[in-house]
Amino acid sequence: MGGVVSGILIVSAVIAVGYVAARLRVLGPEVQGALTRTAFYVTNPALLFTVVSGSDIRAALGTDAPLALLSAAAVGLLYCLLSFLFFRRPVAETAVGAMASSYANANNIGIPVSLYAVGTAQHVAPVLLVQILVMAPFYLTVLGLAGGARISWKKLLIQPVANPMIIASGLGAAVALTGWSAPELLQKPIDMLAGGAVPMVLLAFGLSLAGRAPLQKGDGRTETLVATALKLAGMPLIVWALGRFVFGLEGQHLLASVIMAALPTAQNVFLFASPYGRGVTMARDVILCTTVLSAGALLAVAWLLG
Repeated sequence: MGGVVSGILIVSAVIAVGYVAARLRVLGPEVQGALTRTAFYVTNPALLFTVVSGSDIRAALGTDAPLALLSAAAVGLLYCLLSFLFFRRPVAETAVGAMASSYANANNIGIPVSLYAVGTAQHVAPVLLVQILVMAPFYLTVLGLAGGARISWKKLLIQPVANPMIIASGLGAAVALTGWSAPELLQKPIDMLAGGAVPMVLLAFGLSLAGRAPLQKGDGRTETLVATALKLAGMPLIVWALGRFVFGLEGQHLLASVIMAALPTAQNVFLFASPYGRGVTMARDVILCTTVLSAGALLAVAWLLG
């Protein structure tokens, strides 16, 4: 399982650079905000457009995409139920917790892990497409509507198409479905911007760790631990049950699906929460906890199903 270790080490190394830069005062607190805004409005939309436009959307709508969508919805609803019954958090914070419980780091860690664990990364694309085309627009819309403004039908209709990442995903889907190829003079700059998306988000995340220590009592520690448990244990169990008894998966296909479910929370959850200022600390802590603990979860899945 070298892919598990190498994937986590690569991500952790870039996060550590941001943390050390903040501790040494090479980069100040204002840089974190600049990085997250740049990633949110520029580099991440470029990455999403590149990923979606180069994907086979029709092929991804087979077994893997419905399984990823159903499992993410089940985990998100479970977190919302727990929040309603016990945590009593506002809608925006609950949305961030639900997203942190179900939004996997399929790109940065999922690709190398899938390659080493099952010999192919073909199961990554359906998960990415579900997250980019369904989960991200849904949660961004909820965060936008719950950001303190009064909800109206006009705002409800405008919110999805006013977000740069949703726009980029929609344009990418249109390109993929039509088979149109962007001219090189247009695609090359987009690719260059996309290349900066992942390190920019990881650096911003590392900078945030140099501030307040994680898992503080007043920062939603219980919610963080619940979201972590749902992501690393609850979601893989749900995917196994759905995959085995609903979709009839077996062998390597079932293993690959459960491995994708056991991935840590993606840094995009932190990126999505940051512009709205809601649930940012909890998002940061869940990403940190799941990243640290994911190696054990992934190895356990490989041992049980491999």
